[in-house]
Amino acid sequence: MSPAGAQTLKEAIGKYCLIGAAVNQWQSDGQVPEADAVLEKHFNCAVAENCMKPETLAPAEGIFDFRVADKFVNYCRQHNLKVLGHCLVWHSQAPDWWFTNGYAAAPASKEVLKERIIKHIKTVVGHYKGQVHGWDVVNEAIMDDGSFRKSPYYNLLGEEFIEIAFRTAHEADPDAELYYNDYSMSGQAKREAVCRLVRNLKAKGLRIDGVGMQSHNGLDYPNLEEYEKSIDAFAACGVKVMITELDINVLPNPEGFGGADIAQNFELQQKYNPYVNGLPKDKARELDERWMALFNIYYKHRAQISRINLWGISDGGSWLNGWPIKGRTNYPLLFDRQYQPKPVVNEIIKLYK
Repeated sequence: MSPAGAQTLKEAIGKYCLIGAAVNQWQSDGQVPEADAVLEKHFNCAVAENCMKPETLAPAEGIFDFRVADKFVNYCRQHNLKVLGHCLVWHSQAPDWWFTNGYAAAPASKEVLKERIIKHIKTVVGHYKGQVHGWDVVNEAIMDDGSFRKSPYYNLLGEEFIEIAFRTAHEADPDAELYYNDYSMSGQAKREAVCRLVRNLKAKGLRIDGVGMQSHNGLDYPNLEEYEKSIDAFAACGVKVMITELDINVLPNPEGFGGADIAQNFELQQKYNPYVNGLPKDKARELDERWMALFNIYYKHRAQISRINLWGISDGGSWLNGWPIKGRTNYPLLFDRQYQPKPVVNEIIKLYK
């Protein structure tokens, strides 16, 4: 199909970069044919929402369980989607045993944790060698103030754990792209810290191909000028820029909420769940305008952006219905609860024509 006649996201945006979505286990198990249809029509890559995270793949020391992740990889193959691996090292959704000394409550030693990271990455990346286009090697290691997160990895190994992870991932699959991924990437302190990290890894001869800007956005955050500065700054470090976990939260946030830290949890109150029966017209219009503001930035920077990845396929399957408050009705994606494209999808397609 000629660009002028593009009817789908992948026909329009795919000329410039990958366009994908996070897929959950029900979808990759083939239980949601509506999701299959959307993925085949509109997307050319996919990332597993949960089944490639360490707690799922390594439930106990010495035991790897690839059953669900293998289904996801096969699902991507069946639907002609490039596979993105998410994620190898993350302080959250890591198995508890990683950080302890056997069955005792005492913390693992520096040497033991290092050995476990290397074994996990070698095993997982090796298992999928040649099948995964790129890996989120390290996820969310930097705080909003630019300091390193005081995770068990950092507390035991310092920033060396990041070098270990990137080195091991490259050794396990020299052809896979390797990424650093994080949220709240529009802040100046975090931007500068991520740029330092990229430059330091490169200076040590380590491979890093891209930086993922998670982009869990809202109607009034982030500041789009600062967001755009981060795209330019990361590209200037000589890596690809990826919009990796894109969605827009339309619901009011509780006081004290921020970022994308999944440890946050608040009680359900009616004032935080105002659109149970659908978005009012003015709010839907505001959401459409926000989508277009973001995609205008992505189009402007299309030479720098190598992937745009939505965090989910349809509104009903989004994590934002359950976070940071369980039981809400949110509208954060480009396809509605019936897996139908929202009108703004056609506007995005027109933009890329």
